[in-house]
Amino acid sequence: MASSDQPSFLDRVFAASCTEESRDLYDEWATTYDTDMELHNFTAPRLVADAVARTLKLNHISLSHPLSKLQIIDAGCGTGLVGLELSKLGATDILGLDISEGMLAVAKNTAAYDDLRTADLSKRLEFEDGKFDALTCCGTFTHGHLGPEPLREFVRVVKTGGVIVATVLNSFWVEKGFEREVGRLEKEGRVEVVEKAVHDYRKGAGGGRVLVLRKP
Repeated sequence: MASSDQPSFLDRVFAASCTEESRDLYDEWATTYDTDMELHNFTAPRLVADAVARTLKLNHISLSHPLSKLQIIDAGCGTGLVGLELSKLGATDILGLDISEGMLAVAKNTAAYDDLRTADLSKRLEFEDGKFDALTCCGTFTHGHLGPEPLREFVRVVKTGGVIVATVLNSFWVEKGFEREVGRLEKEGRVEVVEKAVHDYRKGAGGGRVLVLRKP
């Protein structure tokens, strides 16, 4: 971690003013990210993975491996913390996307991902409609990162009956337009809101929502 008189990586990425700055900071932070987040008691990856398994309700699949044989895309995968949690639930076909090659290099070492690619989540994704059973996005809807705009694209690439599970900083829910965008998608019939409860998934962060959407 940074010394007491210097801003931490977390503070610096939260203050990032553009995509390129954020990417460079994550490249620099990649090798110590997991250790640093342990100090913050970062439980969001587990909450996200559990929500995927709970929401899909796959009764025909082993209770111990409920995500087996599913195609999952982990958008903003970072060092692979969500992928590791998904793999504990049986997932083997996970595609990780991240803007930072440094983060992807660490994620590769987890062996949780079937494929890893660089991607800017503010742009259109390179996949056809309805390709994935589930999409996860953990830690990306926060300070210095993305607004709600990618949600519509996330819905596009998920199959009918599939789910999108994302964390959203609670103070951003109304302030940054997430509540409005989710309401718009729901009104258009593109999603059903399954969950949007607040969890204290990072120590000292003031809580965040675990948003769970199902594509009808």
